[in-house]
Amino acid sequence: MSTSTYAVAGMTCGHCELSVREEVSEVAGVEDVEVSAKTGILIVTSSRPVDDAQILNAVDEAGYSAVRVA
Repeated sequence: MSTSTYAVAGMTCGHCELSVREEVSEVAGVEDVEVSAKTGILIVTSSRPVDDAQILNAVDEAGYSAVRVA
């Protein structure tokens, strides 16, 4: 398993969380998605390492921007 953390800008509510969760969940290999509008944090757990660009593109598709947190 691989876990990656991202900071997401612009989320303000549960609907925002749902939008991000749905888009990121569609990325191949993603097993679990935790997202919080309150903290602005997205945690992605995958069966194998997933390219950051795929996650960032999924967040962009949901209407938000993100950066990987080391």
